[in-house]
Amino acid sequence: MTHAYVLTLSCPDRLGLVHAVSGFLLERGGNIEEAAQFNDAATGLFFMRVQFACSAHEQAELAAHLKLFAEPYQMHWQLHATHQPMPTVLLVSREGHCLNDLLFRWKSGLLPIDIRAIISNHRDFYQLAASYNIPFHHIPVTAATKAQAEARQLEIIEQEGAELVVLARYMQVLSDGMCQRLSGRAINIHHSFLPSFKGAKPYYQAHDRGVKLIGATAHYVTADLDEGPIIEQDVTRADHTDTVEDLTARGRDTESQVLARAVKWHSEHRVLQNGHKTVVFR
Repeated sequence: MTHAYVLTLSCPDRLGLVHAVSGFLLERGGNIEEAAQFNDAATGLFFMRVQFACSAHEQAELAAHLKLFAEPYQMHWQLHATHQPMPTVLLVSREGHCLNDLLFRWKSGLLPIDIRAIISNHRDFYQLAASYNIPFHHIPVTAATKAQAEARQLEIIEQEGAELVVLARYMQVLSDGMCQRLSGRAINIHHSFLPSFKGAKPYYQAHDRGVKLIGATAHYVTADLDEGPIIEQDVTRADHTDTVEDLTARGRDTESQVLARAVKWHSEHRVLQNGHKTVVFR
């Protein structure tokens, strides 16, 4: 039986790495279907993503061979089977545009994820979750209950086997401990007015300043608020005729599209972290 895999790796750059990886796969009956690599001259690191098919070995056997192969190269690597969509949990507060968009794309077969649960600090979207037959968990958060709420959130995330957690406009700051537990597997989305227009009603502030660009940023969650490694960004034009409502609608559309692309690329194992940046093999 033929299985499809994605191999991602990074290591110190040196001559012959592409040849070595290709040869390793060839020797084990791997047929390369897609490959991309990047040499970061600033850090001296090499990054690669290879999608291949193999009928000669199961995943565990391939992983054992990879461990021996990678050691002399000081490789950090991961091997993923592609037949299963990525188990995912969504977090949301009271703005539902990103949640709606992800649910529609998932149900339409446009995202290789398996949405296992929706967690919210409000009840607004329990009916939406029910319409997609997804478990909905209402976990209120206050300053006094934050630790208990996060513990319950983590319990659900682990119970569902989530490999990806998406903050689809979840308007609570995660604790440092929560960020560490979700390191490399939690994606957040926000408008790109930061740091200029902080706090409530950023689109009102932007309109008051007459902005000409509206943007959105999707990034990995870290303890540094809204400063994690960026996965994707985009902008749309604005002008003097736009109302606050126009800016808000356009901003929400941009946020939804940027988050969907980030989720897709992550779930297809196209994003490799490079320090405080990312390498994205689109």
